[in-house]
Amino acid sequence: MKTAVIPQVRVEPELRADLDSVLLPGETLTEFVEASVRRAVEFRRVQTDFAERCDASLATYERTGVSVPAEQVLSKLEAKIAARVKQLSE
Repeated sequence: MKTAVIPQVRVEPELRADLDSVLLPGETLTEFVEASVRRAVEFRRVQTDFAERCDASLATYERTGVSVPAEQVLSKLEAKIAARVKQLSE
C-alpha cells in the first residue's frame, strides 16, 4: 500500500518553538505529528461512537419511557473503577 502525505500546516513561530521544546530525545517532528494525528482520529471515533450510543439510548427512552436510575449507573461505574484499581495494584 502506498503512503500518503499530510498537508503542510503553517503555524506561528511560537507554536513551532513550543513543539520543538516538547519533542523527546531522538523524536522527530514527523513522528510527533503522526502520533498526534493518530490520537486525534481515534478520539474522534470514540466521540462519534459515544454520541451514537447516546442518541440510541435517548430514542429508546423516548419510545419506552424506561430508564436506568443514576444511582445504579454510578454504582456500576464505581465497581468497574474499583476492579481496575485492584487489577493495577496486583
